[in-house]
Amino acid sequence: MMALLQSSLAIALAAVFLGAGAVRASDVPYVPTPMNVVDAMLGLGAVGSDDYLIDLGSGDGRISIRAATRFGTQGMGVDLDDNLVGMARSDAQKQGVAGKVTFAARNLFDTDLSRATVITAYLLHSVNLRLRPMLFEQLKPGTRIVTHDFDFGDWQPDQKITIDVPDKAYGPPRSDIMLWVMPGNVAGIWQWSLPDGAGYEMRLEQKFQVPVGTVMMQRRPLRLGEMRIRGDAVSFTVTGEAGVQRYTGRIDGNSISGEVVLRSGERAQPWRAERVKSGKINISGI
Repeated sequence: MMALLQSSLAIALAAVFLGAGAVRASDVPYVPTPMNVVDAMLGLGAVGSDDYLIDLGSGDGRISIRAATRFGTQGMGVDLDDNLVGMARSDAQKQGVAGKVTFAARNLFDTDLSRATVITAYLLHSVNLRLRPMLFEQLKPGTRIVTHDFDFGDWQPDQKITIDVPDKAYGPPRSDIMLWVMPGNVAGIWQWSLPDGAGYEMRLEQKFQVPVGTVMMQRRPLRLGEMRIRGDAVSFTVTGEAGVQRYTGRIDGNSISGEVVLRSGERAQPWRAERVKSGKINISGI
């Protein structure tokens, strides 16, 4: 019976989000997010008073309202069901946060997400896959995306937790909660020089938040390692005959500015790289 409910829910939701005219939003079984999942999502996303949260498929508005009442977070929710949007607005009014959160009855694919610092969603896997290019197109580096149970395919989360959910409406009594941090774009060719006059060139490709590439000094290959991107923050090591150099910095358009430790035990010094040829983040899954 539980499997049948989950299957029916998936079919109905997919039909609505993929534009099947025979199914109305009011025909879709509404499955509210349990409150311990709401709290875990807000915690994993490190939601605070400075954030603007957009909840996609907001239902009765509980995620946006909880963020507003607990942390003073501003934001909005969007849902296809007019009745649920009305419930959300009424509850926000009752809880005294109508000035902080708004709700709209609209298709999430017609929603401008660019203002968000946090996105929350409890959507089907197929909908998430359609949503993925929109996230990369509209969101700023560092924006956090938190989902309940359904992921973004081969875009692996930066963090994942599993919690017990005794009152879950379907399936096993537990939930996966996943966090993605929108990565900055480092794809392309970067060049920089160090105070000793050595010139470096780094060539990078990037799939989602994972960059790979090579680095050369004066046309001699070195080893590039430990490369990480989180939002606009980047770090990596360069290893050669002189040892390991450790770089940290922040991406700002076609430049990276930060610090480098040239040898173990030495003090960090300023470092800046310029991108001389731009590349694109691969989000195709190929």
